[in-house]
Amino acid sequence: MRLVLASTSAARLAVLQGAGITPAARFAPTVDEEAALAAHQVTQNRVLSAAETVQFLARIKAESVIAAHGAAADGLVLGGDSMFLLDGEILGKPHLPEIAMNRARAHRGKTGVLYSGHWLAECQNGEIVNSAGLVDTATVRLNADVTDAELAAYIATGEPLELAGGFAIDGLAGAFIDRIEGTPSCVMGLSLPALRALMQQLGHEYVALWGENGENSR
Repeated sequence: MRLVLASTSAARLAVLQGAGITPAARFAPTVDEEAALAAHQVTQNRVLSAAETVQFLARIKAESVIAAHGAAADGLVLGGDSMFLLDGEILGKPHLPEIAMNRARAHRGKTGVLYSGHWLAECQNGEIVNSAGLVDTATVRLNADVTDAELAAYIATGEPLELAGGFAIDGLAGAFIDRIEGTPSCVMGLSLPALRALMQQLGHEYVALWGENGENSR
């Protein structure tokens, strides 16, 4: 079963490869996320929830890859998006060091919720023939005794600037996160149980993804 990853995220790729899945292709979505989300909220006449936001963005990322690459994306195209909810505020990627620091200080000693949206679209001859989406969540608590000096050193590495929530449990900040609840892979941006459920919804066996292009590597 050919899987196309509509993401250039190293973390999502690592999750898949660790589970025995090697995408046949990886394409970067061509989406202006902020503009698309703002337009969609206008049509909905309301602000989307965190779960709705990541699901919408995961869908348009997958669809943008299919639109841009046509038959080269034939197979199952997986789009994803993640956001972090802390104190009722939806947080995306901080991008800037000062924003990352402010968010880290606010997160210290508290538990936030990581929302990971997934959209799986089956593509044949460049056309979508079936699709489905799921959102998974996991809670993440940042240790209360993490110091400003530790946070500054972490932010200086640049790792948190392009991560939803500003931390990665599988990266340099692993020692700062003292508790998670939920699917571990969800915290890394791709829930494997959600992918398995989506495969089933589209009428396919999850184990068909093991290996590359359906060739079992186990």
